[in-house]
Amino acid sequence: MSAGSWLRACALVMIGLFSVSALAKDKQPTAIVIGGGLSGLTAAYELQNKGWQVTLLEAKSGMGGRSGMATSEWIGNSKTQPVLNKYVETFQLGTTPAPEFVRTPGYLIDGTYFSAADLAVKQPATAEALKRYETTVDDLARSIDDPLNPAANSTLFALDQINVANWLDRLQLPATARQLVNQQIRTRYDEPSRLSLLYFAQQSRVYRGIADRDLRASRLLGGSPVLAQAFVKQLKTIKTSSPVSAIIQEKEGVTVKVGSVGYQADYVVLAVPLRALGKIQMTPSLDALHQKAIKGTNYGWRDQIMLKFSTPVWESKARMSGEIFSNTGLGMLWVEPALKGGANVVINLSGDNARILQAFGDKQMADQVLIRLHAFYPQARGAFTGYEIRRYSTDPSTGGAYLAFGPGQISKYWRLWERPMQRVVFAGEHTDTLYPGTLEGALRTGQRAASQVEDLAAGKSFEPAKVLPVAAVAAAGAAKASQGNFFSNMFGGSSDKTVDKKPEPAKAESKAQDAKPGFFSRMFGATEKAPAKPPAPAPQAAPAPTPEPVAPAPVEAPKPLLPAKAEPVKKAPAKAQPVKKPVVKTEAKKAPAKPVAKKAPAKVEPVKKVAAKSPAATDVKVQ
Repeated sequence: MSAGSWLRACALVMIGLFSVSALAKDKQPTAIVIGGGLSGLTAAYELQNKGWQVTLLEAKSGMGGRSGMATSEWIGNSKTQPVLNKYVETFQLGTTPAPEFVRTPGYLIDGTYFSAADLAVKQPATAEALKRYETTVDDLARSIDDPLNPAANSTLFALDQINVANWLDRLQLPATARQLVNQQIRTRYDEPSRLSLLYFAQQSRVYRGIADRDLRASRLLGGSPVLAQAFVKQLKTIKTSSPVSAIIQEKEGVTVKVGSVGYQADYVVLAVPLRALGKIQMTPSLDALHQKAIKGTNYGWRDQIMLKFSTPVWESKARMSGEIFSNTGLGMLWVEPALKGGANVVINLSGDNARILQAFGDKQMADQVLIRLHAFYPQARGAFTGYEIRRYSTDPSTGGAYLAFGPGQISKYWRLWERPMQRVVFAGEHTDTLYPGTLEGALRTGQRAASQVEDLAAGKSFEPAKVLPVAAVAAAGAAKASQGNFFSNMFGGSSDKTVDKKPEPAKAESKAQDAKPGFFSRMFGATEKAPAKPPAPAPQAAPAPTPEPVAPAPVEAPKPLLPAKAEPVKKAPAKAQPVKKPVVKTEAKKAPAKPVAKKAPAKVEPVKKVAAKSPAATDVKVQ
């Protein structure tokens, strides 16, 4: 071969190589999003807008996940919920300004409605006790400098070993005030006895300095389901009734199995609750810490009952609307106008109230609640037109309402799900550090997941940042803890002695007690009894026990999407979605189902291709 021929051959080879490289570079990247809740919808929407070929797989027949049943929802202003307000504006969703009287919580005490102003005049002792509680919560929140790192020293770490009920016992609140506080905490998180004091403090720090009125600035007409549908209309490929059984990661991509059908993509966003995640077989499998987190992370228990009325049955002067806390076992009430006239009462049964009521059927629950409301408002039965019930507590795909860390769990699982695992990125309210259990948190994690997928495609590494173990931080925090005399202020004891290491276990209701004839009377019509025993002695702080390995934080920690000097904030508890708080906090402490046995896919197709339908699958195409 002549030199000229050799050069021409080499040139042709090089041109071919460059052509292949260009084609590979121009190939549209693909992603599968698992989970059709608001976090999954957000991730799919953001990736699609950035040029990705996205397929969304949802196990149920409908979209929206744990979006609430309410026909409207109070939302915060753009200062408190910037991401939510951005999408409301983008999709041009209808809102109306909130009247002033709904922008602070109300109270239903023994059947009588009180605004905050009414309470100060008519029940000053209760109002003063609630004010004292709020001041103490503010002190607790102020003890945390950085809500992204709540266990920064041994003193704060010790709060994770205490449950909120023990802390409340030491406040010695009067009976009515304690009942109202219990209902508020149950509705926004879970039963106080199942809630870590450190988590409660961290969330209080996120919301510190944010007025209730800023969290209920306007009403989102149609509620969070309308927001979910706005996302759905933008997405090109959605497959409902498609429960994922396995995710197989390989060097060049990921295969996601739905029954015998396999879908292939470059990356996966896994936006499902932890209980649902536990039912998906992953190859390679999750490490031991992640598997423990799936089984061991507390979800708040909550069920929702919506009673429908042809006309409002409560007196108009009460102006009942927004967040209303009852002292008689009804939980948090949410009163709103119906879309087609009339009025609805959404009642959130949370914590132990929700756990106990699992033994009763839907109609029995609705009847008993209606009986109690009828006792307060005699026109209720005549105006009643129907009901709806959602049991988040026993939904096998949810296992509760939303994240509510129990004692000791922040020390083990803090920020565990923020870091991708090879080609899989995690999303969902439980993966947000600042706003778990809220619309804002779900939307934020969808955005974060989409950004992480792009970073992975660009070759970015998500190696864990070096984090000092709590035991090492203890010495550094000791001086600050003693100067602040934190435990002295919180509990009345010294900050350098021993702290309670075992949270007081929640008292379980016996089956015999549940079966007693007066059960619903106690549940809905009687007040809680004041604690019979005197407060336990104040806990005292000692060097914190060495925790299990703390989950590594990602290299780039998310930052609050707020102005420089603003406190991070949370959303309006319109708990028609799982509300935070009202939100449906519910947790069935059931071990997740065993991983589905791995089967060879009968068919594997790229995301771009139309997937073969199983008999139960429904394809939704939105152009």
